[in-house]
Amino acid sequence: MGQKINPLGFRLGTIQSHHSLWFAQPKNYSEGLQEDKKIRDFIQNYVQKNIRISSGMEGIARIEIQKRIDLIQVIIYMGFPKLLTEDKPRRVEELQMNVQKELNCVNRKLNIAITRISNPYGHPNILAEFIAGQLKNRVSFRKAMKKAIELTEQAHTKGIQVQIAGRIDGKEIARVEWVREGRVPLQTIEAKIYYCSYTVRTIYGVLGIKIWIFVDEE
Repeated sequence: MGQKINPLGFRLGTIQSHHSLWFAQPKNYSEGLQEDKKIRDFIQNYVQKNIRISSGMEGIARIEIQKRIDLIQVIIYMGFPKLLTEDKPRRVEELQMNVQKELNCVNRKLNIAITRISNPYGHPNILAEFIAGQLKNRVSFRKAMKKAIELTEQAHTKGIQVQIAGRIDGKEIARVEWVREGRVPLQTIEAKIYYCSYTVRTIYGVLGIKIWIFVDEE
């Protein structure tokens, strides 16, 4: 059997770092972990509810959380930050207040910053959202994968692998389909690889999308 490992976990401490940066005593560690999940879920749900665009994309590449004794710093890396800041200038402040209320943190200040990333389609989360939108609109999975690869090539990446699993195109039996373009050296620790696993609900059932993007070799 193949021994699978998350490409980010495989490269931690060498060329990639954690998306959460904080220290906790062993007995408080699980609380901090749950708090991180709550923050990420709340932000994603808020963006989903408040952004109505034709493709149905949130455009969040990743959410980084840094904690100090008196401050929680949340950095949202977005491909299309105008979606969150254009309509209402106070929307980020509103999000900040809602997250603080949700966490019920009295002694700590919460600060949310939005960072724009160049080449949004070079990030697997945004690409997975794009493919999910296409699949929901009943576009053929091959066409969706092909279009995603074209978008990635424009972002000047070195390679991409896309995998879709489940009842593809509503067939009775679940199967796995994948396509690769360029190089994706998963066993090379020095190769910087972005990875994401994304779930999409379609009328036929749940499909799983996995994307590996080879960005650069250190």
